Formats: sequence, structure tokens, C-alpha cells
Amino acid sequence: MLVSLLLLPTLASRSFPRKLDGDFSRGYIEAPVYGNGDQCQISVPKDSMDVCDPFLVHIAMTLDSVYFRGSVAAIHSILRHSSCPENIFFHFIADSSKPDEFRTIIRSIFPSLAFKVYCFDSERAKYLISSSIRPALDNPLNYARIYLAEMIDPCVKRVVYLDSDIIVVDDIQKLWSITLTGSRVIGAPEYCHANFTKYFTNEFWFRSEFSSTFQGKKPCYFNTGVMIMDLDKWRQGGFAGKIEKWMEIQRERRIYELGSLPPFLLVFGGEVEAIHHRWNQHGLGGDNVVDTCRSLHPGPVSLLHWSGKGKPWVRLDEGKPCPVDHLWAPHDLYRLHGLKSRRAQW
Repeated sequence: MLVSLLLLPTLASRSFPRKLDGDFSRGYIEAPVYGNGDQCQISVPKDSMDVCDPFLVHIAMTLDSVYFRGSVAAIHSILRHSSCPENIFFHFIADSSKPDEFRTIIRSIFPSLAFKVYCFDSERAKYLISSSIRPALDNPLNYARIYLAEMIDPCVKRVVYLDSDIIVVDDIQKLWSITLTGSRVIGAPEYCHANFTKYFTNEFWFRSEFSSTFQGKKPCYFNTGVMIMDLDKWRQGGFAGKIEKWMEIQRERRIYELGSLPPFLLVFGGEVEAIHHRWNQHGLGGDNVVDTCRSLHPGPVSLLHWSGKGKPWVRLDEGKPCPVDHLWAPHDLYRLHGLKSRRAQW
């Protein structure tokens, strides 16, 4: 399985990465340079790339110090498996206190990466957040995805939003090219066998003014860590405000327990473009309270997601990795583990 998952695109350079300098970047090594295949189109030179270029694939992610190592591995995996890595533009949402720091280290690790760092005003979401079953879920950056349509340039019509605890082992262009039909605003893998009722409290289901939001719909659980988002439709429909209204109700009535996911379910449940499950093999971090080992679901794999309490870099550092964590390790650019993995592979 490991061999089949780690398919490499053409490398513009196969020289081994060098160590980086600087306090914040200490411990990371520079990524190899990945070049476009002959079939790729790019309308402007890399050094003058415009975010509005029509050939770009837009990816949005958040950056914070706790999950930064995961973010770097995720970026590396996307570039490594892309047929057109030079066509990818990253939109990074960072806490307003550290945008320059993140910009510097990302440029150091990925010198040729096309990206932009946006400052997220955490105060906007902070007053709406109610405590959940795991403190990490209460980080305001978890709610930044709600405001992507406002932060990202209006010329960007859609993005692929990805959490920081993922790796991609397929060509991201395949996910990017999926069509959102009709009035669909987002696309994501759905899991209709899951017990949808458990994501909301008894009060929610007993009060018709709340539960009626699903009337006439067939809502299914979906994970918001992997989404295609139509930003034009999001802007036109005012969906940030719709999600905020449910968060306000939650502050007063306690209608759910699990962070930023339930308000997305309330707004989009039953109206999601269903994407193949291969694009979110989620739950690899165990549940949200206990760090447990889980195996991959049956079927093809394009994206692995360590959602849940356990993170692969933590378990690797502690010397107690789960079997699936070894699939994450080759994408790690933190030298203490990444160096060893790449030497073995190359």
C-alpha cells in the first residue's frame, strides 16, 4: 500500500533539501522543487503570477504554531503528487499576530510557492464561540473558513479548503475540477450511514423552530476539513451571516457540542455536492476525546485526514506511532523525522 500511495511527479530538482536558518524555521528543511508536466498551462511567469490567473488551482488553509508542522507536510504532499504544481496558489489564513512570521518561514521552506497570507481577526469569531468537547476545537482559526469569501480576492471564484492534519496522495487537480451542480455552494464527501441526530442536543430536536431547518431535506454528516467552496455563491447568499446566526443561538440555547462543524451542518445539511469518499479518509486521529489508532477504510485513497485527537507528528515524536502515521512521515519536512524518511526513500 505504501508504494502505491507515494507516487511522485517529475522533480525539477532532486538535490537533497538543505537545512533552514532562523529561529522560527529552525528544524525545517527546504522542500524539493516540483515542476509542471508538459500538459500544464500557466499564462504568466512564476515570478509575476497574479492571483486572478484563470489557470490557477486555489487552495485555502489556516496556519498556526500548534499545527504548523502538519500544514507544511500537507503543502508538501499536494505539490509532490500534483501534475501541475506550479499552477497551485495557496491562500493561508493566519492569526493577526503572526502573519509576517508565517510568510517568512513558508517562503524559506517553499521558495517557489505561489501564496498569500491573510490576517484573520479572531475577535469576530471569538465572541460567538461556545465551548466544545475538546479545547482545540475552540480555536478561533477553526472558524476562519466561514469568512474565506470575504478575505480572498473577489476574482477567486472557488477554493479547495483543507485542514492542516491531512496529506494528499493524488493529483489535487482531480478534486479541484469537480463540478458543484445547480445551487450547491459546497462539495464534500458525505457519510449518510452516520447517526446525524447525535450532532445536536435533545433540545434542538424537541424545539420545532430549530429542527424544522431540516424539514424536507435528507441531511448527511460531512467533514468540513475537506471542502470545495463556491465563493461567488457564498458571497451572494450571505452564508457567513447564516452560520453566525446559528452560533448565536448556540451561545444562548446549547443546541450542539462539537465546535465549528454543527453550524455548517445546519446551513448546508442535505444540500451538499457529494464527493467520492476517497477524498477524505477521515478519523485517523481517533475520536475527539481519546487518541486511538484507526485503520484506513476499504476502498481507494486520495486524501488521508488525521481528524480527531491524535496527530501523527505528535505520536511519531513520542515513539508511539499508529500504523497509518507511517504514511504521513515521508511528507514531513521537519528534519528530526523527515530527514530519515526521505533518505530511506530516495
